[in-house]
Amino acid sequence: MLFWSLSLALSLSSSLHAQTPFYQGKAIRVIVGYQPGDNHDLWARMYTRILGKHIPGNPDFVVQNMPGAGSMIAANHVYNLSKPDGLTLGSIGGALFMAQLTGRKEVQFDWPKFSWIMTPERGGHLLYMRTDAPYKNLDDLRQTSDPPRCSATGVGSTGYDVPRLLEEALGFKFRVISGYPGGAEQDLAMERGEVQCRAITIDGFFGREPFHTWLRNGFVRVLLQTERQRHPKLPNVPTVFELMDHYKVTEPKRRLVNTYLGIWGFGSRPIVSTPGLPADRLKILRDAFARMFKDPDFGDELRKRGWEAEPVRGEELEQLAREVVEQPPDIAAALKRILSK
Repeated sequence: MLFWSLSLALSLSSSLHAQTPFYQGKAIRVIVGYQPGDNHDLWARMYTRILGKHIPGNPDFVVQNMPGAGSMIAANHVYNLSKPDGLTLGSIGGALFMAQLTGRKEVQFDWPKFSWIMTPERGGHLLYMRTDAPYKNLDDLRQTSDPPRCSATGVGSTGYDVPRLLEEALGFKFRVISGYPGGAEQDLAMERGEVQCRAITIDGFFGREPFHTWLRNGFVRVLLQTERQRHPKLPNVPTVFELMDHYKVTEPKRRLVNTYLGIWGFGSRPIVSTPGLPADRLKILRDAFARMFKDPDFGDELRKRGWEAEPVRGEELEQLAREVVEQPPDIAAALKRILSK
């Protein structure tokens, strides 16, 4: 009798243990590759206030900022120094794969091997400039012998890549000053006059201060956007496609622009986890984010902040990640030449 009682107790204990959600009593660390107060950071902190209730076991969250090199430091850390247990997420730059594609030595990851969770949007980009800069129209950017200074964190960021692409395709001239830790430092540099321009995602520009105030007070103006159709918030700003028609850009250069912009499918703030994440935990995380975007509380947060979201699931990003690193040799060579300046 004692044997059967012990066996029953052990069986019940094992059953209860098996039913305990993996995430119960645990904390998920979200590593943000940008400074506190940057768009990546603001979105990550909003996720972590709501996401836990959509994960079985209701885990806690810790946000850790790890800025530097356009989120390269954070990406390398998530890829190499985090256990594949589903307890580490990364918020990194969506164009960081360009650094791998162009053979940058600091890359310590293989883009397709990240565990892809989701991206909140696939927004386009814009380029803005101080209104007191001595460039009154776009033709001035082609003809100047003293190019405007544009800030950036590093290669693989909108601030770095977009001006280089515009130089190649449209003949505009820029001096890209890279190495800024994040958006806050670039904002200060703009206000101090250290730089005169910056490329940023459209949702990022309309998603936080000081851009609202700058635009309202006439401190900056938006020169162009990369959307195929003019964004509703930028009805008077030309698209890069309109400008290619205007300047009669050659077909090879159009193909380069289309390739670069067409593979911006990761958006600017994808969420990833470590390589080799168990399939069941990857599914839990993907499903949790999907449910969160349908949560009325999350929708209220988006509306309060004036943010927009059209989330893309990790399954689609996983496929895209394999495709983007397999560019035709001529495109890969052109991108390497442009982004290695």
